[in-house]
Amino acid sequence: MVEVLTPIWLEIPDTARKILQRIGAVLDFAHIKGWREEEAALRSVRKGLPRQTDKVEHFKAMPFADIPAFMTELTTASPTTGRDALRFTIYNAVRSSETRKAVWTEIDLDKAVWTIPDERMKAKETHVVPLSKAAVSILRRRWKSRTSDDGLIFSNNGEKPISDMTMTKLLRDAGIKGATVHGFRSAFTDWAAEKTDFPKKVADKALAHKLSNQVEAAYRRTDFFDKRRELMAMWAEFIG
Repeated sequence: MVEVLTPIWLEIPDTARKILQRIGAVLDFAHIKGWREEEAALRSVRKGLPRQTDKVEHFKAMPFADIPAFMTELTTASPTTGRDALRFTIYNAVRSSETRKAVWTEIDLDKAVWTIPDERMKAKETHVVPLSKAAVSILRRRWKSRTSDDGLIFSNNGEKPISDMTMTKLLRDAGIKGATVHGFRSAFTDWAAEKTDFPKKVADKALAHKLSNQVEAAYRRTDFFDKRRELMAMWAEFIG
């Protein structure tokens, strides 16, 4: 196990720890079933690995001031599924997986609402996204060329989602080496904090962040939908 984990223990520490935990779960199961005589001594494995720091690596983000120029570049280029998906992701400040696996049945074009079911959300809670005019415009154009009424929105055949690398490649092709697709969520947060008067809790709700304070979460029933619609409209207007 030490040999397996050593190459990644410091490079991707969080993933390495998860792998160690899962190996332990497999070995514990084998012990319970009688397939192994001894329990796994994972503590000794950690002793054979270098000490990890507690430094958290955040997703690199494009500065929000640079996003309007990048969006113009995406918009003026010939439309592709990847470009549409990336623009839609940025407009809504959502995770790339939420866009890539979006289906038409989640969308209400007339009300300009996108309802992402709990099973597709990281926090396992349904997230209702107020769509800006720019985001709806992308959907209406793609609706005309859809392959089915309930298939994937950002797909060439309605059945297979585009890969995560499809959107990342657009950043690389534009010469943007540092930023990540996920980083646009951080850029949105920075923009909301510096350029708007909306409370942080509204921006957090737009990102579908869970409240760390369980007591506050229990008493806060609103999802700030109307305020979020205003915020997302301002974001869309800013980035163009």
